[in-house]
Amino acid sequence: MIHQYIREQFGPEATQQIPSYDTLRRIWREWFGSGGGRQRYVRSAAKPTSGEHVVIHRPGQVVVLDSTILPVKVRETVFGDPVSVHLTLAMDVFTRSLVGFRLTLVSDSSIDVAMLLRDITMPLPMRPDWGGDMAWPYPGIPANLVAEFAGHPVAGLPFFAPETVTTDHGSVYRNHHLVEVQRVLGCNILPARVLRPTDKQTVERAFGSVRSLLFEQLPGYTGVDVADRGEDPETDAALTVSEMEHLIATWIVKVWQNRRLGEHAPSWDPTGDHSPNTLFAASMVQGGFAMQIPSPELYYQLLPPHHVSVDPERGVKVCGLHYKGEALRPYLNEDSTRGGKHKRKYVVRRDPRDARTVFFQDPRTHVWEPLRWTGLPDHDEVPCFGDARVRETLTAARNSGLRPRSDRELLPVLLELLGAHVPVRDWPSMPKARRIDLAREDTQRAAAAADRPKRLAEAATARSTPAPATPVVIEPRWPGHAAQVETTVDADRRQRREQLTTQAAITRPARLGESFRRGNLFLLTGDSDEPDTADGERHS
Repeated sequence: MIHQYIREQFGPEATQQIPSYDTLRRIWREWFGSGGGRQRYVRSAAKPTSGEHVVIHRPGQVVVLDSTILPVKVRETVFGDPVSVHLTLAMDVFTRSLVGFRLTLVSDSSIDVAMLLRDITMPLPMRPDWGGDMAWPYPGIPANLVAEFAGHPVAGLPFFAPETVTTDHGSVYRNHHLVEVQRVLGCNILPARVLRPTDKQTVERAFGSVRSLLFEQLPGYTGVDVADRGEDPETDAALTVSEMEHLIATWIVKVWQNRRLGEHAPSWDPTGDHSPNTLFAASMVQGGFAMQIPSPELYYQLLPPHHVSVDPERGVKVCGLHYKGEALRPYLNEDSTRGGKHKRKYVVRRDPRDARTVFFQDPRTHVWEPLRWTGLPDHDEVPCFGDARVRETLTAARNSGLRPRSDRELLPVLLELLGAHVPVRDWPSMPKARRIDLAREDTQRAAAAADRPKRLAEAATARSTPAPATPVVIEPRWPGHAAQVETTVDADRRQRREQLTTQAAITRPARLGESFRRGNLFLLTGDSDEPDTADGERHS
């Protein structure tokens, strides 16, 4: 094919300078390897073709990510049903520290991975029920100094900016959003090589260790096969998603970080007694520690960007919905100064877990301001909804032939999908898939609210609700969710009626024949009516 291309483009005489087949085969093997793999799968910290073994000698050099189904049934807090959640772990290969984790009700998405990488770069706040033995234990930097820069007491868990992140080949790690995230964080997200289990063996073994040390002791444990589980794991499930998150965080800081590594001891002290915390402290003594705590605005920079134009009447359009706010007022009739591919367009970032608001950075003040969906009521809030619910709303409106002049006409369709027309007594009998969708939206709302920047005083309690010391009966929140939807429907209808009755331009039309009743039909031109006489007769 190469010879054919050269002959057609440059003539038969040009084929004399083409390398032979053997030469091309050697170059191909040098570039792509003997196994035919792509160059991006050659994982070497030195040169791609050097063949040297990668030696990891500092924290953050390689961080491994992986996701799996949590082998414990938990209960979601909307209906109280037992469900399976996904656990995403991030492990530092050098210290074997579990530097981050996430629980998602369904499979994780790119925004969950982005927020997990953000958690790795930020110190973990102390929680109300954690004692002094779980505070910052590393002697290289005093705990008071770290707390002063972070704005809250810091727990004993390493934090750093990762250099290389190793993942599998899932679609969640291969998209444009994660490419933008790694550019902002300054790290490289590299997939593991095909048929090379050694690239992720550390986190795979960590899943097995956490399962044997923690998950097997919890009620609702499902195990790896039917021989390991109980008689009815779904009935035994007692912990909610937030309680499970708090339990895992407590166990990591208190148990895993102080657990003896054994055969994973460092090469410079193979017989020593080391733990993830002692290895991190030793690395601080050997190579120092660059304490770089990112600003709260990092949350907005990791959200998916959208380049949009500003409409003076409807605001900006993102994923089919229009958003508007006071921050857009100075730019309603002014184009952006941006050039290049997105010339004269503004950047708006959205959180896929909560589509009620998007975020706009003022080009002059550089302050992030929220923009509300124009379909929301002025004083009432609708339940949280994500991108999946937005797509369902637009599809339902399109199938019904609705062409809305404003997004306020989409609100009834959205509320219908959120369960406004389903009686509360019928909610427990809803299909399981529908119940999981509603529970997922509630879980995503809580995760999005916890990830948003808050005041320093609230940072310690922003991550999750602490687990209670005594057993608590799980109270489902679906009655309150239904009441919130019904209240929003009533408020929207009331506001529409008030707009019709208070509009001054609308006047009641006259009755048929009203013009004949106002004057005398028998009056001639130039005559005028005079007041009636005492006996009620009219004269001229």
